[in-house]
Amino acid sequence: MTTTAVPDRPPIEQLAFRDPARPLQTRVGDLLARLTPGERIAMLHQYSPAVPRLGVAAFRTGTEALHGVGWLGVATVFPQAVGLGATWDDELLHEVATAIGTELRAFHHHRAPLAGEGRISLQAWAPVVNLLRDPRWGRNEEGYAEDPLLTARLADVFCRGLAGDDPDHLRTAPILKHFLAYNNEDERCVTSSGLRPRVLHEYDLAAFRTAVAAGSATGVMPAYNLVNGRPCHVSPLIEDELRRWAAPTGHELYVCSDAEAPSNLVDPEHYFEDHAESHAAALRAGVDSFTDHADDPRTTVARITEALARGLLTEADVDRAVRRQLAVRFRLGEFDPGPGPYGATPWSVVDSPAHRDLALRAATESVVLLRNEGAVLPLDPAEGRRVAVVGPLADTLFEDWYSGTMPYRITVAAGLGAALGARGGEVSCTEGVDRITLRAASTGGLLAVPAGDPAGPMAVTAAEGAADGKAADEACFDLFDWGDGVLTLRSAASGRYVTLKDAGLGLAADQTQPNGWDVHETFRLEPGPDGTELLRNVYSGGYAAVDPATGLVTVSAGTPAGAERWTRTVVRDGAAEALAAVRAADTAVVVLGNDPHINGRETQDRTDLHLPPAQEALLRAVAAACPDTVLVLMSSYPYAVDRAAEQVPAVLWTSHGGQETGRALAAVLLGDSDPAGRLPQTWYRADDPLPERLDYDIVKAGWTYQYHRAAPLHPFGHGLSYTSFGYAGLAAALEGEAVHCSVEVRNTGGRPGTETVQLYTRALRARYEAPLLRLADYRKLRLAPGESRRVDFTLPLSALAHWDVAEGRFTVDPGAYEILVGRSAGAVELSAPLTVDGPAPGPRQVLGRDVRAADFDDHTGIVLVDAHREHGDAVAPAAGAAAGRLLFRAVELPGGPLAFEAELAREGAGEAVLELRAGDADGGTLLASLAVPSTGGRYAWSTVRAEVPESPGGVHDLHLVLRGEQRLASFRVDRA
Repeated sequence: MTTTAVPDRPPIEQLAFRDPARPLQTRVGDLLARLTPGERIAMLHQYSPAVPRLGVAAFRTGTEALHGVGWLGVATVFPQAVGLGATWDDELLHEVATAIGTELRAFHHHRAPLAGEGRISLQAWAPVVNLLRDPRWGRNEEGYAEDPLLTARLADVFCRGLAGDDPDHLRTAPILKHFLAYNNEDERCVTSSGLRPRVLHEYDLAAFRTAVAAGSATGVMPAYNLVNGRPCHVSPLIEDELRRWAAPTGHELYVCSDAEAPSNLVDPEHYFEDHAESHAAALRAGVDSFTDHADDPRTTVARITEALARGLLTEADVDRAVRRQLAVRFRLGEFDPGPGPYGATPWSVVDSPAHRDLALRAATESVVLLRNEGAVLPLDPAEGRRVAVVGPLADTLFEDWYSGTMPYRITVAAGLGAALGARGGEVSCTEGVDRITLRAASTGGLLAVPAGDPAGPMAVTAAEGAADGKAADEACFDLFDWGDGVLTLRSAASGRYVTLKDAGLGLAADQTQPNGWDVHETFRLEPGPDGTELLRNVYSGGYAAVDPATGLVTVSAGTPAGAERWTRTVVRDGAAEALAAVRAADTAVVVLGNDPHINGRETQDRTDLHLPPAQEALLRAVAAACPDTVLVLMSSYPYAVDRAAEQVPAVLWTSHGGQETGRALAAVLLGDSDPAGRLPQTWYRADDPLPERLDYDIVKAGWTYQYHRAAPLHPFGHGLSYTSFGYAGLAAALEGEAVHCSVEVRNTGGRPGTETVQLYTRALRARYEAPLLRLADYRKLRLAPGESRRVDFTLPLSALAHWDVAEGRFTVDPGAYEILVGRSAGAVELSAPLTVDGPAPGPRQVLGRDVRAADFDDHTGIVLVDAHREHGDAVAPAAGAAAGRLLFRAVELPGGPLAFEAELAREGAGEAVLELRAGDADGGTLLASLAVPSTGGRYAWSTVRAEVPESPGGVHDLHLVLRGEQRLASFRVDRA
């Protein structure tokens, strides 16, 4: 019997995709070809399983890296992203991101993941480039700025730091979040952000474009919300814009869904009938990885498999997505034989001395001096100076949802105490919050933690405390007011916060701070009968009740009728204690702000811009006792503190600045560092009626410094220095396709200082509603006393462009412009005229053209909607509007008879009319009126035609008036 020898398979190390000398796409193609169809489908889930026969390890997408490595334990914690935005410092953000990327490499190589197999992901889910349009947004802390240019530049350098500078390998793979127009939390999965073309291209897309076009970002995460009625996870903009920008870089973007967003397409959004259809649509739209059902890929695999079987997808669709994943993994060095440029990163880089120094520098540079009347700051550090640091944030630092665990915490009191103590001064500290007891009406006992186990189950006890009648610490709680009636209770015995336990619904004081996705540590004290109060947990909505047999307290009452009634007694007056400390000091520093887990966070928007009432009352009391009080606001967002700030001469703002916050603030308060931060967003006044939160049309609604006409409390870019600066000799000249600008800046004061020179542009007498100002460039300078420097800027001519809705492209109109330079959007120092020559734009041409309804110049009473599930925009009358009106300016009409056609859809019955008018929306000439038929569905489009017996001819404003339920995609005018 003879046998045929079977050649041995080559060792895994000798497979072609393992050869780093081969081109990237060759290696990707070789590995892809070796994978079975089932293995490829499995790779579409966030947790991609291993393929042992090829030596391919398990892979997962996503490690949070917004301002430090998040969710994995101790790591260097830098200021929140909004604080990093306040630095206006490209170089600094690059250094911060480099440190974060380096620490993430260390976690990848030296620590095991908390879930799933394989290693901690090197794909960094950062930065967030959503623009801070509305300061009430719950995730305000995660963005850099309200301005697209500032956001885009900071995002680009941050991505470059995360990715590293090796030409062939990535340190980490940065992902931009969240595409697109995501700026509200309340009902975020079902709300639609209406983006007219100008806002889309000039504002929201602009924040993403720089990092994508430069290749510094390796991927993008779509947002939870809808845009113009279509979920972002099936947006055609992923391919039409993002991947078009990325194409010249030679690398395709890897698009990862947000958590559970693929399932949201069916429920709660009801955009598709079933999950196979929705997953197929997302994959075809450009989503490559499905973050769904945690670390279990089976559901995603089943849905994709079904979509293939039903012909909704092809194997090529799957291969395209897997190829993008593999390309990123190859660039991360996963399949190289050696460690590569980043594979030998040691664990010692985490919380290293260099990163601690960088954290201090970042925290210091982010501090913004908002007000300094009478030059109260910097504080005089004379020997023996006594400073009272008061307020609920005086001696605490908070982490946020996307923080790592701080390795140490230098609070304001600790940082200032150390700095002042070294100079012979001293600091006292009091939080200024009330300490209370809660007495149960049913038993007469006090709510308390167990005497021998302060973290144990809480109960009502009969004992009232010591023989002198004072309540024991076990029955005392410090009450923190966070606004909107929300409070936290911290045990005086343990120093830990009261929390709701899922098991048994009991209470225990065992949390160091409020925390978690579902915050269990927030409560309300609601009015009860006879002056008593009801203790209600915010998360569960349940009320506290007392077991009459055991005295144990559980949050088990579903209604006020079954709730325990409590009598609150203040056993220590927080304001009185603060005033006593202030009266014994030379200066008071009041530290107020927010806890990032409460009233303004992911899933929850703020209701207003006000300080919590107890905090504002504390400030008033301290300011009345100490005229030289300094207010420090430590917050994730702006406050409308115009009335509060008027009571004190000096106000500073910092985000939650991480582990070095206290040392950084001490350096600024004492003048060791000049306040270098500048506001990355407008701070509005308390009486300023902000636009409706779901109105994303910044042009018409008047959002941001670009379009908001009322004077703000503090303008975009605002920030004072301890010295003064003078500007002179602004020059601007247009040469070809570039605008060359220069200005001389001089430190005219007696101290070294930091100035952020801000260059703005403005179109004069524009044919469109131009921004009041638009940031075009900026430069951060550090100047010695008397030093001057000539600052040169070169702008592309496109910096003057606007989106021309008539032509569907960016254009620079000829005409008059201004180049302006200043210290903020509200403090312009100099301006220079600039003229762009060329023929004047002609009237808008519509004859024989299909004009998209969404390409209007102005509107009232309409909403933008989806024309089809996968592409196209349309308009419809807004809910409750008597009619929707669209304006198309300066349209040229030929004389004589014309035909007017409109592409319309309508689901309902009854009457609906589309009117075409010239001159005015209501009183102008009625040219045509179309009866809109019921087409049987929102995507069932029908062309409806009417004759225009005699056109007025010439150039006119055209108005389309939509009366009744209808959807309009486009219209056209032809000769009859």
